[in-house]
Amino acid sequence: MLAKRIAAVEGGAFGVATASGSSAVFYSLVNLAQNGDNIAYSNKIYGGSQTLLVHVLKRFGIEGRVFDIDNLSSLEKIIDDKTKAIFFESLSNPQIAIADVETITNIAKKHKIVTICDNTVATPILFRPFDFGVDVSVHSLTKYINGHGSGLGGAVIEREGLNELIKDNSRYPAFNTPDESYHGLIYANLPLPIFSIRILIEWLRNIGASLSPQNAWIHFQGLETLELRIQKHSDSALEIAKFLESHKKVKEVNYPGLTSSPYHNLLKKYFKDSRASGLLSFEAQSYEEAKKICDSLTLYSITANIGDSKSLVIHPASTQRRWNICGKCSITAPLSQPSTPATSLLRTMLVTVLICSLVAKVSKIIAIARPTTPLPTAAWMVILLLVDVGMPNMTCLRKLLHSATRE
Repeated sequence: MLAKRIAAVEGGAFGVATASGSSAVFYSLVNLAQNGDNIAYSNKIYGGSQTLLVHVLKRFGIEGRVFDIDNLSSLEKIIDDKTKAIFFESLSNPQIAIADVETITNIAKKHKIVTICDNTVATPILFRPFDFGVDVSVHSLTKYINGHGSGLGGAVIEREGLNELIKDNSRYPAFNTPDESYHGLIYANLPLPIFSIRILIEWLRNIGASLSPQNAWIHFQGLETLELRIQKHSDSALEIAKFLESHKKVKEVNYPGLTSSPYHNLLKKYFKDSRASGLLSFEAQSYEEAKKICDSLTLYSITANIGDSKSLVIHPASTQRRWNICGKCSITAPLSQPSTPATSLLRTMLVTVLICSLVAKVSKIIAIARPTTPLPTAAWMVILLLVDVGMPNMTCLRKLLHSATRE
């Protein structure tokens, strides 16, 4: 029922709920590819998905081939007759890049390849992938759809008419030849959404990763308020992005809602009301400043999560290693290189109702943060701010932004 409801919101034909976003991504990929095949994936995706594509699936004999989301001519160069899927994120975490979806889907249609879009950060409220030719959408329900960090979950949604692409397509023999594990069933002969049916029969039945009833109920509650929350996330994030962009000690702000963003035109083309969700980043001067800012923010918990209503911050370089930052493979980047982007990402989420205090605190910390030793000019830092629903007392915020800007 939950997957059916998400499919209805997103404009899909059918869906499958899973125990986590990672399992949703995994099942959608292995549903198409097997030993000897390859998958094309964007260079700007979540680090956990990149690990899956680069390392984990390699042990299954499936090759991950990366393309540049900002230069889609690179995509066709890596496609061959063994390419089974094109995977990308509509609004990427943590790089905050927007994919030119129609260009990707047009290339996919030319080669009769299934496209898979991770729509977790954008959510079905802001971006409807099937309207622009995407075949399959995947979600981590744990994030914005849940909205409170209270349960894990994932979903795989397929578009109406996907059967026609898969049926009699030589790229997908698993759907067009008898399944010996299920009494010789040929999925392509079914008058049902065969992509989802095969996930249910082949993967959930045999491997598990089924969503628990309790978590399904929790996600139902979040879905009912998603539209209101994601609008407030977006509006509040834009206010903060404008504040940061005006701050003299901030080098650069990355948020598609800003007119200065290289993704602003794509935002206007693809996203409802040009809203860009709650994820943004900004650059300060150094790795050391990144750590100092992170450690000095007293209203934040150091936690690796997005999409809920707590104030969260994380500095991946000193706490985690599996991050894909700025579209470069930084999974194995040594932590002894403090001047590289791979070592200088912070990600933050703001609590509800305290936006004025939080912006004031961030402004103060940025002002006082200083590296203890000289650093190369290449040293930089990114903070990701994820803004939640009940935050903006906009009158208070505007006064704060005005006074902070004058300072």
